[in-house]
Amino acid sequence: MTTNLVVLISGAVTEPQLAQIRGASPTADVRYFSRREDLEAVIHEADVVAGHVSASALARATRLKWVQSWAAGPNELMYPAFIESPVIATSCKSNGAIPLAEHAMMLMLMLNRDMPRWMRAQVERRWDAWSHPELNGLTCGIIGLGYSGVDLALKCKAFHMRVVGIRRTPQPTPNVDHLYRQDQLHDFLGESDFIVVTAPRTPETTGMLGEAEFRAMKRTAYYICFSRGGIADDDALLRALNEGWIAGAGLDAHSVEPLPADSPFWSAPNTLVTPHNGASTPFTRQRGVDIFAENLRRYITGEPLINLVDKSLGY
Repeated sequence: MTTNLVVLISGAVTEPQLAQIRGASPTADVRYFSRREDLEAVIHEADVVAGHVSASALARATRLKWVQSWAAGPNELMYPAFIESPVIATSCKSNGAIPLAEHAMMLMLMLNRDMPRWMRAQVERRWDAWSHPELNGLTCGIIGLGYSGVDLALKCKAFHMRVVGIRRTPQPTPNVDHLYRQDQLHDFLGESDFIVVTAPRTPETTGMLGEAEFRAMKRTAYYICFSRGGIADDDALLRALNEGWIAGAGLDAHSVEPLPADSPFWSAPNTLVTPHNGASTPFTRQRGVDIFAENLRRYITGEPLINLVDKSLGY
């Protein structure tokens, strides 16, 4: 490809990581911008962008061929003008699989053992020993068996749990004891002690969990979401928590982010809220840089890119 390839980068990238990217593309003109608006000011010069491109900038990006999203789920990029454009997109899916699965295990343990009870006792300097449950023998139901779902299944097995799953394309999956079809959603929900959402938010998954679905869950079951908010209907989830249809929830991903201070989820019964940073580790960003550097090398040599986004599906 042309030696005049212009690559514009924004986001939290360190100098060593920039050196890694430049090393993968020694003939390219690689420029870093700490502010996205500064990048978009020269978007007309870009062949490749690592970061986000707004709709207004896309209209001026006459040379742009490819955008690498730093996110695993490129929802922010899937606006109509971009979807309709010939510009290809790749994502950083898989980069946060390990810490997200760890985050889910943390939430499962905290909910299962009522960690807030111990935290309240510690603040009150009160010795509150009690007979608590364990994860051993319980069933974890995973919605979406991509990289993070597969890693979570492995971790659940280490805790002697049974694992069931549901995914868009049924296929044998390591450490999953049974895979349900999409038309068996209620059976899947009713069997699980934990429902963990790892799936991307797409037109197909948005609102897939409503009142009927939460009522299909065990009253002793917990709901956990770390991928994207909006897969569960917020009103139905709040009713499920407030009226005791389910036992509680661990929410890292939310329909509105940041979660507003007046959101009822902050004080919902048996609910743990974290600020969508289950994957916010330096290792996650480094794995993302590794993905982009490899993709840039492939782009220059004409090889197929990895993590290519299917615009019709949104991921």
